[in-house]
Amino acid sequence: MTRGVAANSALIVVAQSTQAIAVGAISLFLPLIREDLGISFAEAGLLAAATTLTYALMQIPAGVLADRVSLKRLFAVGILGTNALSILFALSGAFLPMLAIQAGTGVFRALMFVPGLMLITRHFSEARRATAMGLFVAGGFSSNVVVNLVGPLLVGPLGWDGVIVLSSSLGLVVLVAFWLLADEPPSRHPASADPRSARWVWRTAAWWLLGLVQFARLALVAGFGFWLPSYLIVDRGLSLEAAGLIVALSAAITAPSNILGGIISDRLGRPLGVIGLSLGVMSVLFLLLNAADAVALVIVVVALIGVFIQLYFGPIFAVATRFFGRSVAGLSSGFGNFCANVGGFASALALGVLKDLTGSFSAGFFFLAGVAFVGFLALLVLARMPARGDVGAAQSPAR
Repeated sequence: MTRGVAANSALIVVAQSTQAIAVGAISLFLPLIREDLGISFAEAGLLAAATTLTYALMQIPAGVLADRVSLKRLFAVGILGTNALSILFALSGAFLPMLAIQAGTGVFRALMFVPGLMLITRHFSEARRATAMGLFVAGGFSSNVVVNLVGPLLVGPLGWDGVIVLSSSLGLVVLVAFWLLADEPPSRHPASADPRSARWVWRTAAWWLLGLVQFARLALVAGFGFWLPSYLIVDRGLSLEAAGLIVALSAAITAPSNILGGIISDRLGRPLGVIGLSLGVMSVLFLLLNAADAVALVIVVVALIGVFIQLYFGPIFAVATRFFGRSVAGLSSGFGNFCANVGGFASALALGVLKDLTGSFSAGFFFLAGVAFVGFLALLVLARMPARGDVGAAQSPAR
């Protein structure tokens, strides 16, 4: 029996959100994890950087696999590995094993992202690609709301490790539901081109500029998202419960903004405009976060960052198809997310190192403001280049 777009999308979104629960829990409980393990901020940053690095390195292989292997099967393997390793992370109790487990988790998270992204877009029409992509990650931010609201209540009786074990065990239950109920996606485009015929994309300036914009995208998300609870607790002196509420507020705003950005991009046909607006505004907002004195103003700035930090997720992947065509959809998504996760790796580690060196997160937020501005400049250059799509691919033989 074939299910409708809504049912399949719901199964994909809920399944994808399971990995975000564990990631969000580690971020929220990082002050407790640091205390239990006796590690520095830089070492704590390595816990995020390790999974982000392997996640980045696996993006292109995952993209190539997604062009050739069952998307449903790849996505299911990713869900299984991610949640199983998250349980091991919580039970290990020592820094080096946790670091190795985080590196392994990144491999399986990559098998969730590109295949999952292609899985959900195949269930939508071509005119609604950005909407589908925005919907894909909205579930992750929705689950972040849950973990930041419920996590502080459960950490007393269960401990931070018990909360992660519980949430990841629920992820395995979701995997069973996805495998039994979700459909293989319909094929909406011809078989992917031979890898040798896709060599032309590596010689285009647009390929590398879009990679730079992707670098900026996840550098902002990873640096801000991973360190926000620690910033609120350590620099601002808030309780775990108060920090959880603020992070939940930010995630609650970000979740619908993913979808809204995709809808705006699809309706107006201006994905580059949505991306440029987001990056320009965030370069200012991270400067304002440093200037904010009152906690109330911090909350307002954090909420505004939540609006724009993922508003352009759907548009940025839709732009890749416009420039490079559908025949290299897996490769372009994989390369874009590779660049994004290199940015996430650098950002998560840099903010921890800067915190150790300076004693506050201010230098880290200046770093994020600079990253957003560089991404904005790259976007301005990209906007002046012609879109080539499949026509360009056909006219650019491999050499």
